[in-house]
Amino acid sequence: MNHKLKILPPTMRDKKRYISFELIFQGHMSREDVINTITDASLYLHGSCGTGKFDLWVVKLWNCSKKNTPNDHDVEKHMKGIIRCRREEIDSVRAVLPTITKFRGNNVVFHTLGISGTIKSAIKNFIKL
Repeated sequence: MNHKLKILPPTMRDKKRYISFELIFQGHMSREDVINTITDASLYLHGSCGTGKFDLWVVKLWNCSKKNTPNDHDVEKHMKGIIRCRREEIDSVRAVLPTITKFRGNNVVFHTLGISGTIKSAIKNFIKL
């Protein structure tokens, strides 16, 4: 007999929310750097048990810097992105972002642009590419 696992119906799944954010930084940051920075700040503020409840996931990142100059490390660069988390933990996840102020000795600023129930509406209403 071959048994397959049943898929959870939508009413029993965890509800997700999407936080749109803007990141202003100096120097260079990759997608992995952004993920590690958010995860480390969450671990520092809420511990491993609290961070595990958040179900954090960086969905998408956009590089919004318009100019490239020879002196790249002095120029402020902008990124916009979307983080997915559980609906019940939205306030705790929002509290993590402003605590991130430094990355490799450079200043970093996270601005929360808004919260949405779908990725499509987060892009349409807050990212506005």
